[in-house]
Amino acid sequence: MSKILAYEEKDTWIHRLSGVTKLIFFLLWCFTSMITYDTRVLVVMVVLSLVIFKISKTQWKQVGAVFKMVMLFLTLNVVAIFIFSPDQGTHVYGTRTVLFHIAGPYDVTIEQLFYELNVIIKYFTVIPAVFMFLVTTNPSEFAASMNKVGISYNVGYAISIALRYIPDVQGEFTKIKHAQEARGIEMSGKASLISRIKNTSSIIFPLIFSSMDRIDTVSNAMELRGYGKHKKRTWYMEKKLGRNDYLAIAFTVIFMIAALLVTFADGSRFYNPFI
Repeated sequence: MSKILAYEEKDTWIHRLSGVTKLIFFLLWCFTSMITYDTRVLVVMVVLSLVIFKISKTQWKQVGAVFKMVMLFLTLNVVAIFIFSPDQGTHVYGTRTVLFHIAGPYDVTIEQLFYELNVIIKYFTVIPAVFMFLVTTNPSEFAASMNKVGISYNVGYAISIALRYIPDVQGEFTKIKHAQEARGIEMSGKASLISRIKNTSSIIFPLIFSSMDRIDTVSNAMELRGYGKHKKRTWYMEKKLGRNDYLAIAFTVIFMIAALLVTFADGSRFYNPFI
């Protein structure tokens, strides 16, 4: 089983950036994507996200499984929007162009399709940025970055430990899975989907118990080292900001301002091609 969302040291300029820079980029990028519904801005953001994702040399095996789950969630979300608010696009854009009727109050309109297209694009502006941030940032440096922007070091340390142990938990899952298969329990694609779900669920309890043992070990080690005694702490993995960091932050801030100016140029955060 390939390890997903695991940090890998690589020689790219994104890896060399400070965790503070990547955290600021991630937060401002997500904020911009959340605010705007301007299709033009969102398309540019998608293109830039994919370019940055490519430059980071992130491998598909690191994010493939999570991406599939995100796509499933996105599909369900789009379907739910149509089921519970089939005329949302009409309300937003002020026109109603029916393509065909399904049943009852459900008409497929161009406005609704365009609205849901924007929802999909918004997801794709953020997904590559999330993956890139997680797989290019050392967990310890991530904790230092969060603390540097004002977040409690306890929160940062907890998140960094969680990220650091994702590969370990995956490794433990693989070991338990192989042990189950050695006992004759089929968990590969040869078994039916229901059987695989049932057999995989049997791994959960051993995995939880092994994870609890690991948590107890880490907690004892932290307590023995006096963790939490002081309100502040120093960081071994902290990186100082360099020229590229300042350039990246400046680009992100300028892009966010420009994107918001374009978005609200007509007084609305929705780009309306129907008027």
